[in-house]
Amino acid sequence: MSKPRIMKDYDQLSESVKEQIKLVYPRGFAHHLISFNTKDGDEKMGLPFETDDVYYLVRMNRVKAISIVEDDDDFDEDGILRDDVREEYEDKHEDVDYLEDNANDDNDF
Repeated sequence: MSKPRIMKDYDQLSESVKEQIKLVYPRGFAHHLISFNTKDGDEKMGLPFETDDVYYLVRMNRVKAISIVEDDDDFDEDGILRDDVREEYEDKHEDVDYLEDNANDDNDF
């Protein structure tokens, strides 16, 4: 059985999912966006994130991705997840196995 695919705006995600996304993309979201076509043929962009139960495609464009990080106190002025925040979220979500499945080059500190 395949997972449900859900498209959601970043602001509509639970805090827990946002924290997990930050752990997966600690250097921001903009360079991880993927393009996709809607059923009407319009090209859109989104950030992929997968849990045990759901495949999310978080709707955002490059400008929005940069803005989210710039406006979030969890990231430093260079757009990198602050160490204290990363450690807090890692402790909080240490039992979440699927974070490793979402791993990318950003996770290599």
